[in-house]
Amino acid sequence: MASVIAKLVLATFNPAKAREMRQILSRCAPAIEFLVLSDFPGAIEADETGSTYAENALIKAGAAAAFTGEWAVSDDAGLEIDALEGAPGLHSKRFEGVETDFPSKMRRILELMEGVPEDERAARFRCCVALCPPPAVYQVCEVFEAVCEGRIARQTKGDYGFGYDPIFYLPELNAHMAELPPEEKHKVSHRGKVLAMLCARLARPNE
Repeated sequence: MASVIAKLVLATFNPAKAREMRQILSRCAPAIEFLVLSDFPGAIEADETGSTYAENALIKAGAAAAFTGEWAVSDDAGLEIDALEGAPGLHSKRFEGVETDFPSKMRRILELMEGVPEDERAARFRCCVALCPPPAVYQVCEVFEAVCEGRIARQTKGDYGFGYDPIFYLPELNAHMAELPPEEKHKVSHRGKVLAMLCARLARPNE
């Protein structure tokens, strides 16, 4: 990136997601001032109308960059369960309805997975992050993608994290994602991995 990034807007109104992104990015880019959409009166989060995670991330980051006049980053992520043919996938946030809370969404998934043997409970979190410049900077958006493999547990467990973390089991750690404190989660999670890619890119501003 030929343009030096002084400020970076985290294009989300989700406080848990913004906190996680800021925790990771502030370490690798301490000179950047991180902002959120709520810092800009009148800002809204663009609707996720894309047909892929990458498209949704690009839509949100592009809209935030255009509205704020700053560089913006956004992500889209989903839980893909093999036994449910990849569901909830792209519709993870809207699964069982937008107004349905995550405890209810997880209960429904556990109901659907009842009776499914361990060797058929494979699942993964997939995350795409888009970094977009403001209109005054003539550069293209960039997209990064990462996955975290695991399986669906038979019950919720853990108090850390958010979203579907309590039902996502990591065999290599013998732990649910929600049992991992932030420092440990960032090393293995889909968002931690993809933001590490973004960190590497931010460390090379002149490319």
